[in-house]
Amino acid sequence: MKTQHVIVDCDDCEVRDSSVFAEIHASELNVINTGKHCNHYQKGDVIFTEGNYPSSLYCIHHGKIKLQKLGSDGREQIIRLVKAGEVLGYRALLSGEQFYSSAVAIDECIVCIIPKESFFELVRSNARLAFNMMELLSTELRHAQMKVVEMAQKSVKERLAEGLLILHQTYGLQNDKKTLAVMLSREELATMIGTATETVIRLLAEFKRLKYVDFRGRNIAILNYNALLKTANVDD
Repeated sequence: MKTQHVIVDCDDCEVRDSSVFAEIHASELNVINTGKHCNHYQKGDVIFTEGNYPSSLYCIHHGKIKLQKLGSDGREQIIRLVKAGEVLGYRALLSGEQFYSSAVAIDECIVCIIPKESFFELVRSNARLAFNMMELLSTELRHAQMKVVEMAQKSVKERLAEGLLILHQTYGLQNDKKTLAVMLSREELATMIGTATETVIRLLAEFKRLKYVDFRGRNIAILNYNALLKTANVDD
């Protein structure tokens, strides 16, 4: 499907206050507004592809996105999940390297694309923005280190429980206050925690039997948050 262009005014952006651009000045905001363009993506559309070189910063205005990497065996691994208000492509952009992973829309998304020249101009002129970017890089490194440790030391059951908690923390719940606001296939859950699809199916059935969760298709409801927290072996 051909990507559709949409108009999003930074002055009216409801997620800007939760983004790295929350504290930039009006004149700097105008640099973004005049230089960017915004695209509308459908579920499954690729925003950028691993191995390519970045020319822009990607700001998520609406929707949910997964970062995934192709393994040596040809299987996809979900690296990170992203929500509205977050930015993508900054590490590759700042280091001048290729994209480490691909960005794929989980559902309908609107992404604002800022040319690297405009982004670099803002980083040079706004110390707060530069600090925000350093914080993002630091957080990304910490999460990567934690994931390496977890993959080595945690059981698959612990990783699945933690994965469900991460989905809850990242995307929240639907109106019933139980069902996760993001729908992932069993295969996507498996690639997220580094295991086989069959294992996820078996463990979800076990969690359902224990009344930790309930599910219908891709809709998963959290019934016992504390039990998942205990199973995941993480601090609240």
